[in-house]
Amino acid sequence: MESPPHKLNVGRDEDRISALTDDLLVGILERLDLRQAVRAGALSTRWRDLPYRLSRLHLDVGHFQGATPLEVMDAFTGAAQRLLSVAVPLAEGEGASAAIIPIKSLVLSFYMSSPHLSAIGRTVEDVVSYGKTECLEFSISSPPPASYTALLLAEIGQQFMSFSGAYPVAFSWLTSLTLKRLAFGPSDVTELISACGRLRHLTLKLCRLIDPHSTLKIDVPCSRIQELEFFGFGCRQIELISAPKLRQVWCQNWLFDNPPVCFGHVPELRVVRLFSKTMAWQASFTLSECLSKSATNLSKLHLDFLHQMIWIQPEHPKQLTAIFRNLTSVFLLGIFTECDLSWTLFFLEAAPVLQNIALSRHSCIMTLENSAEKTNVVWKPTKDLKHLNLKVLLIFGCEDEDKVTNYVRLVMGRAVGLNSIVLHGEYPCEDCNATDLERPKMGKASKVGEASRRRIKERLTHGSSSSVEIVIC
Repeated sequence: MESPPHKLNVGRDEDRISALTDDLLVGILERLDLRQAVRAGALSTRWRDLPYRLSRLHLDVGHFQGATPLEVMDAFTGAAQRLLSVAVPLAEGEGASAAIIPIKSLVLSFYMSSPHLSAIGRTVEDVVSYGKTECLEFSISSPPPASYTALLLAEIGQQFMSFSGAYPVAFSWLTSLTLKRLAFGPSDVTELISACGRLRHLTLKLCRLIDPHSTLKIDVPCSRIQELEFFGFGCRQIELISAPKLRQVWCQNWLFDNPPVCFGHVPELRVVRLFSKTMAWQASFTLSECLSKSATNLSKLHLDFLHQMIWIQPEHPKQLTAIFRNLTSVFLLGIFTECDLSWTLFFLEAAPVLQNIALSRHSCIMTLENSAEKTNVVWKPTKDLKHLNLKVLLIFGCEDEDKVTNYVRLVMGRAVGLNSIVLHGEYPCEDCNATDLERPKMGKASKVGEASRRRIKERLTHGSSSSVEIVIC
């Protein structure tokens, strides 16, 4: 007689997963959202203490509930104090001593709330005092009132600077810092970066100087800062006087002078991203006014005009050759469709090792009030230009056959090593999708039919001996 099948014991405390070692279970929990990890700990006595043994924690104030920001921060701070206790009792039977559970990675996202800052500061300093923390990130924003005034932003900014000064040990361990809706004094940002000795990444969102018509000057010759991001920063201009380790800068949506950023001593700079619409009071500028001749390692340049006026002026290559000698990729996005494209070839003339050019074209149906007038950009490339290293030309927004094919042939005649040309339909536009209900939300495919594709390929290859691959999507 055949024996009955063996029945597994699937009790909560005796299931197969709970039979794993603590290290394996903690490894599983560290791959979950913290709320899921805590819920898992509530399901079983076997799992109950495991969330307190996690070495990687991300606490986000947005995950906590309360009727007011103060109540939300009460819940956040209480959870942080419980979970960041670094001395955890050993398992039963291993004595009364304590095992130290080092926090290797800690990410805290919270509001600037005066009653809670001291508790957060002390808790974090307890964590980093063991010297095992590899990654410490703060994301701090103003609490969400109905509206923000310049006076309120300045007050919250002063509270933040007092907070950073009161807990220098915690801030000296920071590797990444994001600040949202704060106002700073003229030297606060430099002092902050200098005080955060391990800081690699600083993001300032919707922040400003107390006097927004003054210049933000950052002079940090001894810092380790590698990435700076400015999103809607309110100041006349950003001047990066000295940041020797800086590798990447992102500046988006500026409202005052052009150029928005002026680079000083930045020998390690690799990537620059500038994204903004241009307002009527802003003039175009040359890249040599913005970029520093010390930035000879620059390899990627992203410029997004957001479908409005082109805010850079083409210039003679001798002004840029020293800066662009290692430039390999250029992304020119949000070019309005009426604009001629031949001006973009000044990058070919100035960047001898350039390998990739990507363009996107679109005329957005939404234009901001006081936007600068869209005007054509005129530039005549050198007739005898021969570029040896360009390999890929990518264009989004190829609805105008004549303008695109004329431009592509212009590039093909000068980029003798070109391998691939890729032509796409319009790139998705969030502004158009938000205001025109008839547009598909994910953008649209190219209008180019099969007959048009053949015609475009014939026009591009007519009279040419090039073996370049042409892909029309």
